[in-house]
Amino acid sequence: MTTLYGMADSGNCYKPRLLMAKLGIPFTNVEVSSHTGDTRKPDYVAKNPNAMVPLLELDDGRRLAESNAILLYLAEGTRFLPSDRFERALAYQWLFFEQYSHEPYIAVRRALLTFPERARDATPERLATTLERGNKALGVMEQRLAASPFFAGGYSVADIALYAYTHDAGAGGFDLGAYPAVSAWLKRVEADPGHVPMDWLP
Repeated sequence: MTTLYGMADSGNCYKPRLLMAKLGIPFTNVEVSSHTGDTRKPDYVAKNPNAMVPLLELDDGRRLAESNAILLYLAEGTRFLPSDRFERALAYQWLFFEQYSHEPYIAVRRALLTFPERARDATPERLATTLERGNKALGVMEQRLAASPFFAGGYSVADIALYAYTHDAGAGGFDLGAYPAVSAWLKRVEADPGHVPMDWLP
């Protein structure tokens, strides 16, 4: 059976769990927590030298790291990866946006404020920077979602990737009430068939 190594409280690990739930793909979930140092243990580093989660291990033993790469692999040939060339490129665009302009600020600020081991890094300067740039990312999303119900045609991997940390942005001190189009999109994502919450495990 397919195995997913990850953390229950990680948005990046939630992404493949959510997509596999929607696709009805059975998998074994193995908790490997960076909080406890599990991701740096030799047996895990042998599987993923980058010492991060999530990591997808296929039935034949092949492994795939990086949450958005896992999404693209799982979504191949399904409704979650647009068949139209331009819309598929848009999905890729928003996946890159999520990793470069969204996750480093929205997810990181959440971690700084909620994970005790990250408290020492929560300097006033870093909190201010992550708040400013996270709000910039939410503003970019607001502009897109004011014109389109989803990021790349219909509901796609782009929405899954951006939903993972956006829906919990309040834990990082972001006011989603200031972004009505984003708030409405969150409800559309949650209404899509097969949706499961972040704490769902198989």
